[in-house]
Amino acid sequence: MNNHYQMNMPFFSPYVYYITIGLQLICVIHCIKKGNQGYWIWLIIFLPLIGCIAYLFTEIFTKRELDKVQSGMGTVLNPSGRIKKLEANLQFSDTFNNRIMLADAYLEKGFTDKAIDLYESSLTGNFAENEYVLAKLILAYFKKKQYEKIIPLGKKMSGLPQFARSRSHIMYAIALGYAGNLQEAENEFLKLKSKFANYEARYQYGKFLTRQNRQEEARLLFNDIVNESSHLTPRERRYNREWLQRSKSELQKFQTSAKA
Repeated sequence: MNNHYQMNMPFFSPYVYYITIGLQLICVIHCIKKGNQGYWIWLIIFLPLIGCIAYLFTEIFTKRELDKVQSGMGTVLNPSGRIKKLEANLQFSDTFNNRIMLADAYLEKGFTDKAIDLYESSLTGNFAENEYVLAKLILAYFKKKQYEKIIPLGKKMSGLPQFARSRSHIMYAIALGYAGNLQEAENEFLKLKSKFANYEARYQYGKFLTRQNRQEEARLLFNDIVNESSHLTPRERRYNREWLQRSKSELQKFQTSAKA
């Protein structure tokens, strides 16, 4: 038994060591990037396995972060291979699923025009009003700032229950504003506005108000968002960190302007 143990340990130990080092790097980089407390770094360094596991499940593994990690892994391991494979699949079999999988990959990699071509050409026959494709097309148009093209898609999706609290709805409201449909845009933003929720939508509403020179209304909205942040759970704050920080930045601009 001892001989067997000695034979296997040299093979097994390096893998555990390298995995632990890799986890430490991921956690420390994430910790620094997100500005998390310094005690996390000490815990990760001096209690590597326990510290990393605690950090992963406390600070990283929200659904949004898991999606980012999952998509990022494919990019790191083989940045172009997946797209080539999907292109080959579509060439071999031109199906709706193959089109959309390739379009999604294009969109993720920044080939937005190619993604748009595939999404648009897929909206035919039984898939003419496919909700998933419409939502992806709204996102693609938004990336290209083609706001006028978003509006008919938003109107088409507006009756769907899942549209009410979706990012597609937020982009639709923003598009209406940029297209000059100001009252319609505000109506959509008001549908999305609610206390202790929808921080991205409310931040974008504040930006909309700022663009309309309704500075005091915008300031009060950003102030509400910042004040609410102290009442959120740690998980809610992590999930909404981007929009809470952006709102705080906008509020600071108002405060700086008032002092000038």
